[in-house]
Amino acid sequence: MDEFRSPLLVEVDASRNLNDLLAERVNTDLDAVLVEHKPEPDGPWIPITARELDADVVAVAKGLVARGVQPGDQVGIMSRTRYEWSLLDWAIWAAGAVTVPLYETSSAEQVEWILTDSDVSLLVVESPAHAAVAAEARPQTPHLREVLVIDDGAIETLVAAGADVPDDEIERRRHLAGLASTATIIYTSGTTGRPKGVELTHGNFYELTVNTVEGLKVVVSDPGSRTLLFMPLAHVFARFIHVLCIPAGAVLGHSPDTRTLLQDLADFRPTFILTVPRVFEKVYNGAEQKAAAGGKGAIFQRAAKTSIVYSRALDDPRGPSLWLRLQYKVADVLVLSKLRALLGGNAKWAISGGAPLGERLGHFYRGVGLHVLEGYGLTETTAPATVNRPSQTKIGSVGLPMPGTAVRIAADGEIEIKGIPVFRGYHANEAATAESLEDGWFRTGDLGSLDEDGFLSITGRKKEIIVTAGGKNVAPAVLEDRLRGHPLISQVVVVGDQRPFIGALVTLDAEGLPGWLGAHGKPEMTVAEAVKDADVLQSLDKAVARANKAVSRAESIRKYRILDADLTLANGYLTPKLSVKRHEVLKDFAADVEALYEDTRPGQD
Repeated sequence: MDEFRSPLLVEVDASRNLNDLLAERVNTDLDAVLVEHKPEPDGPWIPITARELDADVVAVAKGLVARGVQPGDQVGIMSRTRYEWSLLDWAIWAAGAVTVPLYETSSAEQVEWILTDSDVSLLVVESPAHAAVAAEARPQTPHLREVLVIDDGAIETLVAAGADVPDDEIERRRHLAGLASTATIIYTSGTTGRPKGVELTHGNFYELTVNTVEGLKVVVSDPGSRTLLFMPLAHVFARFIHVLCIPAGAVLGHSPDTRTLLQDLADFRPTFILTVPRVFEKVYNGAEQKAAAGGKGAIFQRAAKTSIVYSRALDDPRGPSLWLRLQYKVADVLVLSKLRALLGGNAKWAISGGAPLGERLGHFYRGVGLHVLEGYGLTETTAPATVNRPSQTKIGSVGLPMPGTAVRIAADGEIEIKGIPVFRGYHANEAATAESLEDGWFRTGDLGSLDEDGFLSITGRKKEIIVTAGGKNVAPAVLEDRLRGHPLISQVVVVGDQRPFIGALVTLDAEGLPGWLGAHGKPEMTVAEAVKDADVLQSLDKAVARANKAVSRAESIRKYRILDADLTLANGYLTPKLSVKRHEVLKDFAADVEALYEDTRPGQD
């Protein structure tokens, strides 16, 4: 199949905007809890009703008006995920302005580019450290009038400043935008080059969220639905969920510190969560290593296998056999129920995006009781363009097009998307817009295929396709995704363009190493020592051999090289959604790539 469309489920009047979406929730659930937040890391969760949130939004919006923010102005937010982020976003829209998110890990150079390119007039940052980064960029950002710091009382400052702004002014501004008006400019993290500002409209978020609620009711809007955001709100995926909770009637929580995430999950008890595959891999590997360290590694392995087999049997018309059901009950008591407890005990659904999850982990988690609905999308598609549905799931695929969305596969295999989630264009960049959009179809740069039922599968990135010296086209993602599932491996970059064979650069996972060593009866050692350890190398050799089973001989990894340091957000080799900046890695580790091809001996150097 070359093209598949999902019909629109909910039509929205063109005169409406996101402020109307919030107003409807407030009018429907005036005194019901809409948000819960935890101001102190060890403090309690404090409920905020729809009435209270709306009052906070109006008060902060008045402050923005008093500080000179005009309708259509750009206002920046640079902060971790926290209640104030959501509050500011809704307040900016209530003031008739446009939100420009910045990652709290951004460098001064990145901040300077985004503030300059988008003409941000007022910036709200989380901490004095963020303010210092903004101060470095400020000489080159003439439009920036003011920087406010959340931890130094920015919200209180805005509320005080707006005390004399009449309610009528906010009410007027709340009705200025229509569906076609710009709501936000999100800068793509990008794996190469300068970020481009993706202009997303009120309609992109409004139409997509109300249609998602209609299509995923059992996930996001069942009575008692609640979710905990721990991905950065500067990322479109988290931002989409933050808006989605409003029409869904769900309760939204924020977990700003990943170090307290497990405790926050246990306390908040979400019914659905969103994350990226790397988190699922970490949870699995961590549980496996903990079990092995406690002498229960074999029990965990049997339970994991049972979970996967049981999930696969659910797709068989005959269902699981009686014997398999009995095995599953034992596995659930011994292992699987404990994993559910780690996620708070109430999580039944997870929405995964950003990279392929893989068929094995998809079945494992469904067996645990967490139905992972894998989806696919980009900043330019307001996050989800496709997603598996509760009643229409094919594990290993990224699902069907969202309501009001069409997906087609071009002649060269590139995925193209059209419909309500597709962005209007890149900010002040007509050339890039023209290159990416044609007749409403967005060229994603990703490669994929549609099956006979319209389910999309991702096969790689168009720009990342490796062509060996022998003319073989290789999609690196297939090998990289499989290798990253190994508990010792953190990141993988497959190489081989115009080379005689495929190779790989590998980094070890410093967090996973101690657990693996303990599980295998080995003494503590550093990453540098582990790189030379025979047992570690043997385990990596086996992991490469297993990954190679997914591809042909010509596409298989013949040699790999372990890098001295990991690829992280901090050192600039990962994007905020944890994708590898391949161009930067290949540039900075060119000598390591060359070393792979110095001789023809296969295996580890």
